[in-house]
Order: sequence, then structure tokens, then C-alpha cells
Amino acid sequence: MKFNLVVLPGDGIGPEITDEAVRVLQAVGEKFGHNFDLRYGLMGGVAIDERGTSLPPETLKMSRNCDAVLLGAVGGPKWDDPQAKDRPEDGMLALRKKLGLFANLRPVKTLPMLVNSTNLKPEVVEGVDFVFVRELTGGLYFGRPKKRWQTPKGRLGVDTMLYSEQEIARIVRVGFELARGRSKKLVSVDKANVLEVSRLWRQVAIEVSQNYPDVELEHMLVDACAMRLIQNPKHFDVLVSENTFGDILTDEASMLAGSLGMLPSASLAGVPQEGVRIFGLYEPIHGSAPRRAGLNMANPIATILSIAMMLRYSCGLAKEAQAVETAVTEVLEEGYRTYDIMDEGKTKVGTKEMGQLIAGKVRG
Repeated sequence: MKFNLVVLPGDGIGPEITDEAVRVLQAVGEKFGHNFDLRYGLMGGVAIDERGTSLPPETLKMSRNCDAVLLGAVGGPKWDDPQAKDRPEDGMLALRKKLGLFANLRPVKTLPMLVNSTNLKPEVVEGVDFVFVRELTGGLYFGRPKKRWQTPKGRLGVDTMLYSEQEIARIVRVGFELARGRSKKLVSVDKANVLEVSRLWRQVAIEVSQNYPDVELEHMLVDACAMRLIQNPKHFDVLVSENTFGDILTDEASMLAGSLGMLPSASLAGVPQEGVRIFGLYEPIHGSAPRRAGLNMANPIATILSIAMMLRYSCGLAKEAQAVETAVTEVLEEGYRTYDIMDEGKTKVGTKEMGQLIAGKVRG
């Protein structure tokens, strides 16, 4: 089969980690007889430098006319001026919005061989395996008004958390569908004791739950969820939340897996269903780590696992996705580690070496 894919390497370590993900993708093509036609584009800080905008029109056009998009990472101190009218992250937010990528899936799984790579007790993290469903195109990041201004008494700023019942219903539905295929337990995260938007969120979640009588719905305040993720992470199977809460909580949850470098993500334009290919953007949840750029240090596994998600959701290649995930597990079982998950007695490797090892396992 032939697939048209767009690669947006981005900034910092982005080009390095996407190179290794592409290496693994090419190994999949060789092993299973698929053709992955890749087109490269600019987005983020590098796009600001070369095109004067964080999301050039040609990048948006090619992203609208492909099967899926692979993104590295964007941002860095070079573009952190708070007075700037365009920042690297603006391009990422605009791309998500313009492509209708409302559902962000972030699986969190503690692999047995990495239990000692976390800062928590092994008995706390052993067996952790859940999925976070984050609403991606609404809430504080997109609501209006959003501005800063000067008054006689000083400067003011405002951001608006805005959600329609339709936006809430569609992301909650994604959570229910995923839960139905797992352990049939869904935790909906909100702040209904304080926020009016969260009260609407909870009300709509209850209404949607009527269509899923086989799935147990639990409501949890975001602060309680943050505590429970560390105290008893095995309590969770599928969680669904609004944009900002999901952004923060998934970074916290990454520590359960040992490192941000282990967690992939899929941003989808629809509800995932077996046998249905969905357009999506795939990226690691970590940032551009500019201090690690060019040093052959960054962990490419999150990006490689994002490729596995791409194969599963946008290409409909479940067997190939499993092959990538199995290859990652086998390499880790053999004791190879990047610096961020290094443990005593293991073999330290760089970005390229890790990518080569995993690609080799895929080829068999």
C-alpha cells in the first residue's frame, strides 16, 4: 500500500528524533511491502526564521492533502520574546485548529524493564497502563477574548476558557469509545466546584454516558486527579479532560513511564474506530530540548511510538504498528538506554543508535 505523509521536523531535537522515526517507518515499508511517500515542511521557530511565520501557507496546504502528519517539536529560547506577535507554538496551535484535530490521545504505560527508571516506588508504577484523551482545539488556548492591555492602574491580561456542548460531547464520546474497548471505565476530569465551564462539561458527560450504559463514568476534580496519578496511577484506564488540564496532567503522568521521551501522542480529526482510517498528526509529548540538540542524546522512542500510532489510526496497519511497539520493547529488554532512562548495568546509546536498533528489530 502507498501512503502520503508529511514530516515537520521543527526545532531543537525535532530533526534528530524525526529522522529516527522515519528510519523505523522505512524499515516497516521494507518488511511489509508498503510505500511511504514523505514530504517535508517547515513549522515553528525554523519557519519564522525562514518564512516569517510559524505556519507557512505551503505547510498548511500539504498537511491538508496527506494521510497523516509527523511532527518533531517546536519552540526554544530564541523565540521566547513575550512581545513577539508570532511564536513557534502559535503555528502548532493553528495547525491543530485548521486541521480539525480535536482529539489528542496520550497513552501512558510503564514497561516492566523501566520500573526502576522512575522516581516512584516500583510497586506504585508496575502495571500502569492508561490513555489520556485531551480536547485539543478549545478551552483557554483558543477562547476569546485573549489579550493584554495597559490601564492607568497597571497592565491587565485575560484568557477565556470557552467550550460549547458540542465540543464537549464529541471529545467525551472519544473517551467512551476507547473505554468500551478497554476495561469499560472512564474518568472525566474537571473543576466543577469552581468553574462554570466545568459544570457544563460534567453535565454533558453525564448526558453522553446514557449512550454507553456498559461504561462506568467517574467524575474527578483536576487537583484530585493530579494527586491520584502519583498516589495510585493504576486506578486509571481512560481519562478525558479539557485542553489545559490535559496538557498539564499528561506531562505529570509521563514520569510514571520514566521520561517524557517515552510518551507518544496522536491528534485525531475523528473518533477512533476499528477498521476506520482517521486523519491525524503524530508527535512526542515532549518539547524541543534545545540544549540537547545536535548532541545525539535525545530519546527518539516517543516519536517512534508515535509512528506506531500513525500506522494504527491513519494507515489502518495494526500488525505493522504492533511490530514497531514490539521492536521498542525488545531493544529495551536487551538493556539499551538513552541518557534519560539510563539505569545501572545498562548500555547507553545515542539517538541514532537507538533508532538503528529499533529499525533493525522491525526488519527482523
